[in-house]
Amino acid sequence: MNWRDAEREYEDEVIGETTLARLFEDSAERNANRPAQKYKGGIYDRSLTESVVPAATPGEYRTLSYAEMRDIVRTLSAGFRELGVETGDRIGLFSNTRMEWAQSDFALLGAGAVVTTVYTSSSPDQVRYLLDDPDADGVVVENEELLETVVAVEDDLDLEFIVSMDELDGYDDRDDVLTLGDVYAIGEEQFDLERYEERIDETELDDLASLIYTSGTTGQPKGVQLTHGNFRANVNGIRKRVGPRPDKPDDVPVLDDESLAMSYLPLAHVFERTAGHFVLFASGACVAYAESPDTLQEDFSTVSPTAATSVPRVYEKIYDGIREQASESAAKERIFEWATDVGVEYQRTDSPGPILKAKQALADKLVFSTVREALGGEIEFLISGGGSLSPELCRLYHAMGLPIYEGYGLTETAPVVTSNPPEATKIGTIGPALVNVDLRVDESVADQSAFDDDPGDVGELLVKGPNVTQGYWNKPGATEGAFTEDGWFRTGDIVHLRPDGYLEFRDRAKQIIVLSTGKNVAPGPIEDAFAASEVVEQAMVVGDGEKFIGALLVPNTNHVREWAEAEDIDLPDDPQAMCDDERVREYVRQEVDRANEHFEKHETIKQFELVPQEFTEENDMLTPTMKKKRRVILERFEDRVDRIYTDA
Repeated sequence: MNWRDAEREYEDEVIGETTLARLFEDSAERNANRPAQKYKGGIYDRSLTESVVPAATPGEYRTLSYAEMRDIVRTLSAGFRELGVETGDRIGLFSNTRMEWAQSDFALLGAGAVVTTVYTSSSPDQVRYLLDDPDADGVVVENEELLETVVAVEDDLDLEFIVSMDELDGYDDRDDVLTLGDVYAIGEEQFDLERYEERIDETELDDLASLIYTSGTTGQPKGVQLTHGNFRANVNGIRKRVGPRPDKPDDVPVLDDESLAMSYLPLAHVFERTAGHFVLFASGACVAYAESPDTLQEDFSTVSPTAATSVPRVYEKIYDGIREQASESAAKERIFEWATDVGVEYQRTDSPGPILKAKQALADKLVFSTVREALGGEIEFLISGGGSLSPELCRLYHAMGLPIYEGYGLTETAPVVTSNPPEATKIGTIGPALVNVDLRVDESVADQSAFDDDPGDVGELLVKGPNVTQGYWNKPGATEGAFTEDGWFRTGDIVHLRPDGYLEFRDRAKQIIVLSTGKNVAPGPIEDAFAASEVVEQAMVVGDGEKFIGALLVPNTNHVREWAEAEDIDLPDDPQAMCDDERVREYVRQEVDRANEHFEKHETIKQFELVPQEFTEENDMLTPTMKKKRRVILERFEDRVDRIYTDA
């Protein structure tokens, strides 16, 4: 039996037609004595008392079992009901990713609530919109700082309560402001198992579970309505792909109750919510919560996870850190470059001979094993989603024994549509569809002459399946426009559907650059060509309506200054002056020429400008999921874009 047939026929105790609260209860029953959550000490001033969540030693992790987590979830659920939460009430979750986020989510779902998520990077105006648009009845915040953000805009809202995960210093005069510890204490007095079970059983698969707002890269965020059935269908599809199917060879990694995953992406985003939360807890896995994205290496080393989900930008950052450590001396740098070259050649070769195998073994001993140890030494696989991953970077990770399985999805599809199977991964693709998802390509929206060399279909990806949203909250016009007349969801993404069923991502339809010559150019693959570059930190391709492709490039300042010092070049201290230095521009030009080798003539970067400011979430040039806000970047560097085309 091939893997596709095995996946279609596979059934186990995790796969089912239950709501999310029941999904968690069933898993907690099966895995009562197994570890469910790991939390780090010395970070938060948690309001859940020592008797509920024993304090962990600062810098170290402590574990809660599924039985302990279930008790917390049940008790909080009873507490929220006593606060007035009724079936269908919208309750906001406004916190960074942490243990209490997961507990509050399941508790609110068990109380019958609809969880609406808010990014911690949201401005006060955004917070007002994200709580006002769904008419939220209450909100759970992380700490006093985020509570004050809500308080600043609460006159425009109709909130019945605000709950803080951490202790509060003040607000004693307000009955509607509580801590999660207070909610737990209320729940202890009120919890009744029979009532709780009845409430869970009253919820239907078609009932709304969550409102997750789009990132708003092209306008006002839209509230995507996702039901219990949408999420459940996606959990089932993912489980069939990565679960412990009996047909899988022993050396193929699986996700099961022995897995230990590191969680650090925003749980407010649908990718982590499903892949790093619902799927893991359904499978009986253990989830460890990183202190922050800045402490990943330390947290990986401490926890030794077997898996993690992330977005391409984080994998780029991790690789940059690995390469930087390897560049501490000229000898180390040469060995690292040799090892990565060997690893990539080994990955590309279908049947490596004895010499290449020996080189790979030596590269592993000298370099790759050290890299794996730095990430805890137990990583079996990594998942990438939320954006396009550079094939070159993906191959480098595979070469280091850290396989990344790339997939694709959207908020509107809960989210996973495709993913690479661990037993049949094809680097450079986003994999075939999950077994319960149907795909179609609308070729009418793409210039087919630009894709003559692609066997298969190229166009906008259309999706249908039980994971697809019914539409946007209070936006019937947007909902109608998102679907074809026969009910297929329009993703807005241009893909190549190959004859083997695997998809290659081209770009967002709205981001396809149309040159004045009529040629269509997808910026994503060109930008991805710099993902593993030690010279260029970030790239954004421009050129819509122009004669040729240009680019805004963010140089790797530390590397450029080290290169200049080695070449005895005295660079100006001012960052923009350094970017304008002709010697630096010539050095970067060599990197651009290297990238251009992989593209057709009309796709190559003819002119570029260097900008000294990295695109980040803090300066509003990246979304919380680390996608480029192209419109913001273009406005910020309008003068530089003008120079590209004026000088030409």
